Amino acid sequence: MSDQKSPVNWDALEAKPEFRSLVSRKTRFIVSATIFFMAYYLALPVLVGWFPELMKTQVLGKVNIAYIFALSQFLMAWIIAFMYVRKASAWDKEAAAVIKDHH
Repeated sequence: MSDQKSPVNWDALEAKPEFRSLVSRKTRFIVSATIFFMAYYLALPVLVGWFPELMKTQVLGKVNIAYIFALSQFLMAWIIAFMYVRKASAWDKEAAAVIKDHH
């Protein structure tokens, strides 16, 4: 274990408006994406429970709406993951700029 001090003064950095703005935007995106994911994920069992006849409606041969909705959850998760990776890359650049300006 090292007694070296961090080269970044995190207390001063945390007080900067740019840093707070970055954290706020990250939090908004992550909370919004999580709420959307959970609502979309839980919609399938709710729809199957409340509207079973609708969900049994066959669309392509024996494939019904419930199966299509279930498979769409994979696509939705990949899209959210792709969006997060793109946003996180931009946030990393912004964070580096804020830290660099702090020195």
